[in-house]
Parts: sequence; C-alpha cells; structure tokens
Amino acid sequence: MTAPSAAPVAVLGECVADAFVTPAPASTPPGTAALGLEALPGGGPANTAVALSRLGTPTRFLARLSADVFGRLFREHLDKSGVDLGATVTARESSTLAVADLDDEGRADYSFYAEGAADWQWTPEELAEAARAPVSCLHTGSLALVRPPGGAHVEDLLADVRQRATVSLDPNVRPLLVDPADYRARLPHWCAAADILRLSDDDLAHLRPGETPEAAADFFHGHGTRLVVITLGAEGVFASLDGKRLRVPAPRVDVVDTVGAGDSFMAGFLHALHRDGVLGGRLDGLGTDGVEAALALGTRVAAAVCAVRGANPPWQHELEA
Repeated sequence: MTAPSAAPVAVLGECVADAFVTPAPASTPPGTAALGLEALPGGGPANTAVALSRLGTPTRFLARLSADVFGRLFREHLDKSGVDLGATVTARESSTLAVADLDDEGRADYSFYAEGAADWQWTPEELAEAARAPVSCLHTGSLALVRPPGGAHVEDLLADVRQRATVSLDPNVRPLLVDPADYRARLPHWCAAADILRLSDDDLAHLRPGETPEAAADFFHGHGTRLVVITLGAEGVFASLDGKRLRVPAPRVDVVDTVGAGDSFMAGFLHALHRDGVLGGRLDGLGTDGVEAALALGTRVAAAVCAVRGANPPWQHELEA
C-alpha cells in the first residue's frame, strides 16, 4: 500500500461554470438588449484540484460531473491539468452555473443557478466508492459540504477518512445559496473533524462576526482544529498552529480579478505540506517553520491567479519563472 505521505491529495466538491459578463457583440442590432457571457470552468474545489495538480502534487478529484456541455468542459479542463478523474461520478443532473459580475477592484458578485444540480446529489454508496483508495489528505468544503441532500453524506465521510488521512476544510461561505447560520450551526462539528481549517476574511465575517482572526482561531482550536488559516486579501494571511500565531504578507500584484485566489492559495499551501511529507495524519511533524513556508507558497500562487482573468492557476514551471 502507498505510504500516506506519498499518496495523492483528494479534493471533494463541486465544479461550477463561471460565466463572466462581457460587452455585447458589435453585431447587436440597435435598440436590442444584449448581454455577452464568457463561460470558464470553476468552482472552489475544482480550482484547488487543478492548482494542486499543476504544481506537481498527485491529485484525485471526487466529484459528480454532469454529462451536459459544461460537464464536458470541466472534464477537459481537469484532465489537461493532470487531475485524476477516476473517482468521479457521471451524473444525469445538470451542472451548476454562476454568473460573475466584477467590480472595479476585480471582486466578483455572483448569481447562482444551482437548484437540483449534479454537485449536491451524492449518495453514501457513491462517496464510499469514490473515497476508497488511499490518500494522504482529503480537502473539501464549499457548497458540496452544506447543500442537501448530499452535504450530510459528505460530512459523514469526514469521520471515516480521518482514520487514515489528514482532513482539510474550506467552508467558502456562499450566502446567496445557503444561510450563513447553517454554516455556523455545523462549524463546531466540522472543526472536530478537520486538521486544517481555511477561511477568507469574508468567511470570517459571516461565521464569527466582529471577531479578530486571533479570537476566531481560539474558537476553532477549542473545537478540535489544530491549524487555522485565514486569508486577508491584500493584507496577507494569518495562521495559528495550536495557538502559535504567524502572519505572512501578500506579494504585490496588479489585480485583474480575484476569482479562484483563495482556492489556489489553498492548493499552494497543501502542495508545500505534501512535499514536506507532513500529510497523512494529525500533522504531528509540522512546526511553525513548515507552516510559514507553506503560507508563503500559497500567497505566491494566489498572487499569480489574481494577475490573470478567472481561475487559471500557474503550472510549477511558470511559478518558478
């Protein structure tokens, strides 16, 4: 059997077609209302899987992929990035669509079309089969963890996987689709299952309103999570390992948009931990130096994504250049 630290990282969650609003075609007849859309493959977990694989970490994606036009786009994108799709389920339901309207700072405001989509329909049998092979780490979260009917089954899977691998979780709160109160109600349970918890500053505002990163980290530690990571946009990233605090600045970058930045940060972070051989259990071999190095790599990957349109993470050779 493959040693835990050398086994792939598994990422479980949704694929989303990110449709960006673009100028209407020049051929639009005068007086006609028209809206241009550019659809790109996205979704938080899928972005993380792509970025991990491009960095050189063996990555397995656990997902329900539709057979529709967007599902075919997802498969091609993931496959070309080297992601192992052997554990995916071919689903009859439609793909999830998110229409992104970008503000002047590149932040995306989303409208979601997700009711009854393939991503949320996991059964316990599908999950057991998808997660059967050895992995060093299972990274999950986002909507697939919280939307019914499959979210409860994904949550149940964490306890099983925790017996044999590190568990990493990113809530990625989407208040337009799920009431943040639902996330808050489940958060202590997730913390008991997760070795690593990553949040954005927006997530923190929804989940622990008014709290500092330090106070929030203490809350998460108290419920069982050893390593808390909170990304703070241009202000860099905060982390707490068993109460030992670290901060790493963000690289300077000309931002095109921030789509996929947090997902790609997490890929860089997990890539560093996998490279250093600390995944596979409860992070017992991890110290603050290792956390700091992983944070630094994560911020570099996130900055590279902010410099291009959409969630298009760099390959390892591009990051080195």
